[in-house]
Amino acid sequence: MNSLGEHHLRLGANLAPDQIPLDYGDLRAEFDSALNGAILLDRSHEGRILLSGRDRLNLVNRMSTNDVAGLAINEGCATVFTNANARILFRAVCLSRPEGLLLISEAGQGGALVAFLRRNIFFGDQVAVSDISGTTSQFAIHGASAQRVIEALSAEGADLPLMGSADLEAVGSQFTLARRKPIYGEHWLVICSAENARALHRLLLQKGAASGLKPAGSLTYNALRIRSGRPAALELSADYIPLEVGLWDEVSFSKGCYTGQEIIARMESRGRLAKALVKLAMSSIVAAPATVYVEGRAIGLLTSSVKAANGESYGLAVVRLNYARPGMRLNIGEESVEAMVIEFAGTQPPYVAQLLQEE
Repeated sequence: MNSLGEHHLRLGANLAPDQIPLDYGDLRAEFDSALNGAILLDRSHEGRILLSGRDRLNLVNRMSTNDVAGLAINEGCATVFTNANARILFRAVCLSRPEGLLLISEAGQGGALVAFLRRNIFFGDQVAVSDISGTTSQFAIHGASAQRVIEALSAEGADLPLMGSADLEAVGSQFTLARRKPIYGEHWLVICSAENARALHRLLLQKGAASGLKPAGSLTYNALRIRSGRPAALELSADYIPLEVGLWDEVSFSKGCYTGQEIIARMESRGRLAKALVKLAMSSIVAAPATVYVEGRAIGLLTSSVKAANGESYGLAVVRLNYARPGMRLNIGEESVEAMVIEFAGTQPPYVAQLLQEE
C-alpha cells in the first residue's frame, strides 16, 4: 500500500483495490457536504500524460475533436478522441503547461491512452509521450463552497478562468491548480508530486475547514456526476459519437481535419441528431445497462444509474430524440421501473430544441 492510501485509511476511508477511497464511512454526510459545502476527492486513478516536443499540440489536434493547436500556456480544453466512424475512443482534459501538454484521462484509461498516442506518432514528429501517473497524485474539490476553499488556499489561483491552470506552491512543494467543468458547484483540480500528496491533502482539508470541506470517495463522486449529467464509462464508448452524449462543446467545427471529422461535421451541417443523452429521475434503482421502453417499444439504453445517499435514484440514458423531452415518462428494464426525463445531459447541439419542437 502506498503512503497516500495509508493516509486515507487513517481518515476512515474504505479503499478500492486501486487504493482510491470509495467512501469515508458516511455516504450521506459526504453527499450533503457536496451540496451544502465542499468535498475533497482523490482522483489519482485518472491518468496524467505529459506530451513534450515541438509537435505536442499538433499530435492531439489531428486525432481529436477540439481545437488544441491554438492553446496558449495555462489554457486548456476538453477533447474527444474518435475513430474513423466518429465513435468515442477516449475523452481527455488538455492543459497547456510550461513543461508540455498535460492530458488527464478518464479514470483507469491512462495506460490505454498512452499506448494509443504513441501508436499515432508519425515519422518526423517531434513529440514524446510520458506517463506521469505513477509519480504524481491528483485531487478534486467539488461543491457549493468549493470556490471559497480555493480562495483560502490561494487568492491568485481562485481567479483562474474555466479550463485555466497555474503553478502554485504550498507545504514546501510546487503543485498545479486547474479549473474544470463543474459537476456540482465549482470543480477544481490539484496535481502534485506523489511524495508531497499527503501533506497537500492535509493542507487542503485545513484550508477548507471553514467552508465545510470534507473528504469523500468515488461513490459520492459517481452519484454527483450521474445527478449532474456528466458522461463517463458506458456513455464514453464506441457505441456513441460525441454529439449524442452531450459533448457538443468539446467539438470544434472550424479547425482542420481530425479522425472522424467528416461524419461529425455532416451531422452538424444537416442539423440532425437521432438520439441524445438525458438525465432521469427513477422510481427505484435499476442496474445499467438496461433497455429503456415507451409503451413496450425499446427506445434507448440506460447507461448509468445510482441510488444516491439522499435516497433518490438517478440515471443517464441515451434515447431516441423524440423521447428526450423533459417530463417524458419511460420504463426501464424487465422490471419496467418507472422513470421521468429531467432534462438533456451535458451540452447538446443548439438545434436540438428546434428539432423537438418540430416533432
